[in-house]
Amino acid sequence: MANFPASPFPTGSPRLTRAKLRFGLLSLVVSVGLVAVKFWAWRLTGSQVVLSDALESIVNIVTSAFALWSVWLASLPRDENHPYGHGKVEHLSVGLEGALIFGAGLFIVIGAANAFVHPGPVGRLDWGIGLLAFTALVNLGTGWWLVRAGQRLRSLALEGDGRHLYLDALTSIVAVASLAGVRVTGWERLDGLAALVLGGFITWQGGRMLRRAVGGLLDETDPGTVADVVDALQANRRPTWIDVHNLRVQTYGADLHIDCHVSLPYYQTLFATHAEIEAIEDVVRRRGPGQEVELFIHADPCRPPRQCPNCQVMSCPVRQHPFVELIPWTPENVMRNERHGVGPA
Repeated sequence: MANFPASPFPTGSPRLTRAKLRFGLLSLVVSVGLVAVKFWAWRLTGSQVVLSDALESIVNIVTSAFALWSVWLASLPRDENHPYGHGKVEHLSVGLEGALIFGAGLFIVIGAANAFVHPGPVGRLDWGIGLLAFTALVNLGTGWWLVRAGQRLRSLALEGDGRHLYLDALTSIVAVASLAGVRVTGWERLDGLAALVLGGFITWQGGRMLRRAVGGLLDETDPGTVADVVDALQANRRPTWIDVHNLRVQTYGADLHIDCHVSLPYYQTLFATHAEIEAIEDVVRRRGPGQEVELFIHADPCRPPRQCPNCQVMSCPVRQHPFVELIPWTPENVMRNERHGVGPA
């Protein structure tokens, strides 16, 4: 079951937007400062792996700025041209970040291969190790803060930016290890080899981020979110909720859009059916406090005798088959566009 921490502010509130923007601005300021430190370390050492780390960090500045813009845009209210809001821009932000990281990784691999074949002198190793260790610690702390904030504030852009800083910290740690290895062994080809490994890892990570963003833009199903919604419905299931099927869950930034079909007793009044649908909506909304959830529920009349063996309404005046067993709701049977039932058609 997916766990969703509650946001401290209502979705779309000015306080929530300001909180996201503050974290986005923090990421941008840190990125600019650390890039300057890394290029200073490169000028001192002449190391290819340090240059690789610095070039990858330039991407941080671009992506942090874009993440800041996307957080602001995602907070705008719906309008006639964007009836579902602007939340998908956060997927675009992560996609741009992934594409830039992927490109930077390829560029680093090319330069590292040349440095491995034609190694150059590496100096001032103590300074390089100290400066890069400092940037790694800052990136780890800032990245942890941003990931936590992104999860808490339900911002994919902030969370993606934080994970990018984790990656940046890892590249700095590899660079520190490489410089230490050169200092101990005197083998200068180790610098190019470490940069080559680093570039390959950065390229792989960029591809992963790009894949995730494309999935979000194409409304790819998030199994964790679907399981969370189904678990909430199953835990609060009423006898009159005979089945839920054709469930679809889409994410729009911090918000969810859900539509499904629900089988209810066919003899109920329209007023009673409306009350049941409101109860279902309340269950789904309570599973994610602070998250805006839009639901469209299609009410289907039950089909006796097919659904009678699995219906818990014991006082049903039109029952055509005795109750046999309850069919548990799972993501697999709830997402299918097919009513649940084991009775005769």
